Amino acid sequence: MGARIRVFLTREQDKTLLNLRTADVPQKVKDRAEIIRLNAHGWYVEKIAAHFNWTAQTVREVLHKWRKLGLEGLWELGGRGGKTKYTEEDIVFLEECLKNEPRTYNSLQLTQKLESDRNVKLSADRLRRVLKKRGSYGSESGRVIKENKTL
Repeated sequence: MGARIRVFLTREQDKTLLNLRTADVPQKVKDRAEIIRLNAHGWYVEKIAAHFNWTAQTVREVLHKWRKLGLEGLWELGGRGGKTKYTEEDIVFLEECLKNEPRTYNSLQLTQKLESDRNVKLSADRLRRVLKKRGSYGSESGRVIKENKTL
């Protein structure tokens, strides 16, 4: 077993971490803040890990991040997956086109319109899924609003 990891907190840091318990932050951030506080109050890594039902290595990583990054180390970094290629304004633009223009569009035509007018490249399948999830698909009257709301 290596050396014990121990963090020391100032009163302000301890108060900040305590306030995170009731703040509107993700549960993981609250747990990490509590781990740091427990370690500062003398709890060993193994006891903290058993208390949270985490591995001891995970608790050590939280403590090391605290030492290295401070309060920023409690939050998750950005995701590794692909980022969205469209913005909310792009989808609103398409919804307005569907509402205001008298013609009907299929998903391929909508992707072409989005690319020519807004310079955003999306596949027809992806665009169809985005619009369906938002409940705004089709340009028939009443279909722009969720289908279950129209009678």
